Amino acid sequence: AIFGEVLGLERVGIDDSFFDLGGHSLLATRVVSRVRSALGVELPVRALFEAPAVADLATYVGGVDGARSALVAVERPTVVPLSFAQRRMWFLNRFEGASASLYNMPVVLRLDGVPDQGALEAALGDVVGRHESLRTVFPEGADGVPFQEIRPAGAGLVSVEVRSATEESLAGLVAEFASRGFDLTCELPLRLALFELAEDSHVLVMVLHHIAGDGWSMAPLARDVATAYEARVGGLAPGWEPLPVQYADYALWQRELLGEESDPESVLSRQVAYWTRTLAGVPEQLELPTDRPRPAVATFGGDSVPVEIGAELHASLAQLARESGASMFMVLQAAFATLLSRLGAGTDIPIGSPIAGRTDEALDGLVGFFVNTLVLRTDVSGDPTFRELIVRVRETDLAAYANQDVPFEHLVEVLNPARSMSRHPLFQVMLVLQNTGETSAELSGLTLTGEGARAESSKFDLTLSVRERYAVDGAPTGLAGVLEFATDLFDRSSAVCLVERFVRLLVGVVASPDVRVGSV
Repeated sequence: AIFGEVLGLERVGIDDSFFDLGGHSLLATRVVSRVRSALGVELPVRALFEAPAVADLATYVGGVDGARSALVAVERPTVVPLSFAQRRMWFLNRFEGASASLYNMPVVLRLDGVPDQGALEAALGDVVGRHESLRTVFPEGADGVPFQEIRPAGAGLVSVEVRSATEESLAGLVAEFASRGFDLTCELPLRLALFELAEDSHVLVMVLHHIAGDGWSMAPLARDVATAYEARVGGLAPGWEPLPVQYADYALWQRELLGEESDPESVLSRQVAYWTRTLAGVPEQLELPTDRPRPAVATFGGDSVPVEIGAELHASLAQLARESGASMFMVLQAAFATLLSRLGAGTDIPIGSPIAGRTDEALDGLVGFFVNTLVLRTDVSGDPTFRELIVRVRETDLAAYANQDVPFEHLVEVLNPARSMSRHPLFQVMLVLQNTGETSAELSGLTLTGEGARAESSKFDLTLSVRERYAVDGAPTGLAGVLEFATDLFDRSSAVCLVERFVRLLVGVVASPDVRVGSV
């Protein structure tokens, strides 16, 4: 029942593999959360990889005791603290100034049809009322420590800026709107604009500051906007069920869950010890084949080029992942590390990767900043075969997933790597496999389709971000995405070349997975 619920399937056989049915690491985390709630046991994500069929997992569950405390709504103190991740984001906002837009998250939705602008604005107000994170500001207390000030829900909290545009001017106008900074001490972390192209063609832009949301927040955000709009068009308030918890509850629960670092038995202490061992001696800077020297101070200017991987190669990658007992992400990580190593980055390749951080099912429908960043140190030494490298990556990633609760921001403070204004600490390249679902919906008189916003900044030297696509029958139809690059370091032509080489490498390793990576 849990597999079927998480995977959206009516029937699951006891011998069906979770991953063959479409499971991946994020869904594995949701299975763990459901098992915790239903059975009162704490499974590691590793369990799904080692026992992916229901029959095998049932045996595994029988040998596990206890579970972490559930996330529930609690009575709040007078001063509600920020989460660990929010504190880092707040500090960066104050350090870089309110004009900085590096952590703005634009959501661009094309509306085909004639929108009811009054209903749309009311619906957006409903959504801001539903999610406290969207109506929270972060002033600084008298002691210099920021806190969450949650504004009361009500009319007038948000407004939609309506502007005229043409298809030719749209991209520039959206980029300008999305690049405006936020003063988080007094300004709500959400800004909205509606660009009118024609009577029956509009583009809605929602700019969310990262302190209030993450990539996994976009699905519940879009779903709630759609629900509220349908209700408001009919002259009604949305009749949704109340959320079980709000972000402030999570921030308090996170501190209770992690415990004190001074307690050697606390989750925080144990996981910090793991990362301290794992990242000892990690390269301060990955030597990449840049077009120019790294500047003393990064400008964070960025651009991106498309990545396209065809259906046949996608199917071959999926088959290799199944044969290796690994996920698609793990195979792509092994390939990305191989590419960077072959281009001169050495054999110790730290790769950053986001993880949803929604480790309790109460968070599934909530808009908020839960995502964490893991440093996946990829060992390419000894010239392993590509298949052997996948096994190494699998072990690295499963251990990292078991220690995912330590906020990256806290880890940087503890490990205290050599700081530089020219590079990101602990890693400079990121790999993202998007599995949050694409945004599209049918509303009353409208077709809503998500569109990508143009990348004009880059937090990292390189970010490879792709999404798997499937046919209705579940057949792989390809991967698509972008390679985002820092314009401080790379020309666009070099980024195009990196993508071409990456795809060429994938073709080679799926054809001969026992090839030595040094021979690719």
